[in-house]
Amino acid sequence: MLQTLYDYFWWERLWLPVNLTWADLEDRDGRVYAKASDLYITLPLALLFLTVRYFFEIYVATPLAALLNVKEKARLRATPNPTLEVFYGSTRKRPKQAEVEQLSRQSGLSARQVERWFRRRRNQDRPSLLKKFREASWRFTFYLIAFLAGLAVIVDKPWFYDLKEVWKGYPIQTTIPSQYWYYMIELSFYWSLLFSIASDVKRKDFKEQVIHHVATIILISFSWFANYIRAGTLIMALHDSSDYLLESAKMFNYAGWKSTCNNIFIVFAAVFIVTRLIILPFWIMHCTVVYPLEMYPAFFGYYFFNSMMCVLQGLHIFWAYLILRMAHKFITGKLVEDERSDREETESSEGEEAVSPAGGKVLPVANGHPVLNNNHRKRD
Repeated sequence: MLQTLYDYFWWERLWLPVNLTWADLEDRDGRVYAKASDLYITLPLALLFLTVRYFFEIYVATPLAALLNVKEKARLRATPNPTLEVFYGSTRKRPKQAEVEQLSRQSGLSARQVERWFRRRRNQDRPSLLKKFREASWRFTFYLIAFLAGLAVIVDKPWFYDLKEVWKGYPIQTTIPSQYWYYMIELSFYWSLLFSIASDVKRKDFKEQVIHHVATIILISFSWFANYIRAGTLIMALHDSSDYLLESAKMFNYAGWKSTCNNIFIVFAAVFIVTRLIILPFWIMHCTVVYPLEMYPAFFGYYFFNSMMCVLQGLHIFWAYLILRMAHKFITGKLVEDERSDREETESSEGEEAVSPAGGKVLPVANGHPVLNNNHRKRD
């Protein structure tokens, strides 16, 4: 039965144009072709990425945070209360008014004290500023290196300047070492993002992040073994072109460099809109939808690849909407905050004072920095 499923999955008519078989893509005469088995290396490489990230965050990102004077905000901790803790862990983190009154009777606290306890308890679970900075530093480093590497891989290729060259001779197109390593590294990195997504800073668009990572992994994997490599390298480099800008903006935001953060965000927004909403759909997707039909009748792999592209494009539109909302706040002079961030709650309405790390008291300050986000492809 497993052999039957295997045979059906790798049926040539699913993944290759008519009259072509996998035998046509076997290595011969010094010509090397992409193979599905090449992708096995990406799983151990993903684990290597997670290891490198661990040491990078400790020995590079943390000292950099200290250098940029990234400061943690002191948080008031919730007083231990078994009754409220059980409700918090098993029912919900934001009790309704009727539940607040019930918990008030069970715990012996006033309704206002119960609300305050839950507010402080939620703040305790929110990621620290240092964690956010270290995560942004790691992604900035990778995306910048990946973008430069991607340019080096494609800038001297004819299909970088003429998109019809993407399909010249398809699928009998040999691969070169630079394409191999570019693919393996990119795919390994997205596996590592998927593996670490549960422990990374969680945003309101968590589901969109998961969809994005899964769609990207499927798209990269399929484009490799179906020999869509020329199109794949263009798509990956295009995505990397704006990601490092966003991560650098977040780093400066966490460091309190608001003006620098805002300026970088404006550049990021412009690059994102141009690359994701103009170049990708009207050039790259036009290339993957229209040009192949000039050579072969449509086949399952053709529809599958472009369906995954449509999924990514839908996410780009969603994230572009959030970016434009933030840009509108810049123009109108309103406070700019992360449209997908779970903002820290303050207790100023309660008339409370926050305790400073030195043990004194300071006036409560809202978390009003313009925290930016990355999940137009990949996410924060």
